[in-house]
Amino acid sequence: MLQTPPDPIIEIKDVTKIYKMGDVEVHALRGVSLNVYPGEMVAIMGPSGSGKSTLMNIIGCLDQPTSGAYLLAGQDVSRLNDDQLAEIRGRRLGFVFQTFNLLSRTNAIENVELPLIYSGARNRRGRAQAALEAVGLSDRMYHRPNELSGGQQQRVAIARALVNNPNIIMADEPTGNLDSKAGAEVMAVFQQLNEEQGMTVVLVTHESEIAEHTRRIVHLYDGRVASDKPVTNPRRAGESIYRVNHRPVNVEDRQESIDVQHAA
Repeated sequence: MLQTPPDPIIEIKDVTKIYKMGDVEVHALRGVSLNVYPGEMVAIMGPSGSGKSTLMNIIGCLDQPTSGAYLLAGQDVSRLNDDQLAEIRGRRLGFVFQTFNLLSRTNAIENVELPLIYSGARNRRGRAQAALEAVGLSDRMYHRPNELSGGQQQRVAIARALVNNPNIIMADEPTGNLDSKAGAEVMAVFQQLNEEQGMTVVLVTHESEIAEHTRRIVHLYDGRVASDKPVTNPRRAGESIYRVNHRPVNVEDRQESIDVQHAA
C-alpha cells in the first residue's frame, strides 16, 4: 500500500523580494519556489548577492516577500504583521547564527534561558540545563562566553535554539567563525538532531564541504533557484565526544502538534 507523502513544512511559492534604495530597485529574489519536508536537512548555497540570506530571512519570518506566498506548516505567513511573525518565530523556529549572539556578561545557562524568559515559560532553569546537556556542555553551564571556545559558544547557541522545542532549526553560516575541528563538532550536532530526533534543519553556507553534510543542496544564483539536488552520500561529521540527547520528538508528533495549534 502506497503511503501518502507528508505535506511540506516549508512551502515557498513564486516568491519575489524587491528592496528600494532611493530610485533604484534591487531584485533580491526573482520568483523562487521551494518545498522543504518534515525531517529534511537542507543546505542553501550561492555566491554573494545570490539571494540566499534574503531567502533565509523570509523562511525565518524575519522578513516578508514582495510577492508570492510562504506557507509554514500550511499557514500562510507571508502577510502577517510583526507581532504575529514574532510569535511564530518564538514557537516554531530556532535560530543559530555565525556570530553566536551570546550575551557576554551572562553565563551559558542564562543565555539559553533567554527565549524562555521572553515566552514566559515555566521551569526555565531545568529546561535550559537539559538543552545544554543535550549538546555536551553539562560541565560548562556556568561559564561565560569568554571562558568558552568558539565551538562551545556555538553549542550554547544551538542549545538556546532548541530550548523552546521548535519544529525547524535555521542555521546561518553556523561554522563560519570556527576552525575545522569545532565546525565538525557543530555539524555532528545538527546531523544527530536531524537523524535521531527528526528535526528539520535549514542551513545557509558558502562552504561546499559543510553543505555536503546535509541531504539536499539548493543553489541560488541571481535570485533564482539554479539547482536543487539530493546529496547521495552525506559527509559524516565524525564521532563526537558527546551525544545529542534532546527530548526525542518524531516527525509525526511534530506535525500533529502543529495541527493542534492550527485548530486552536
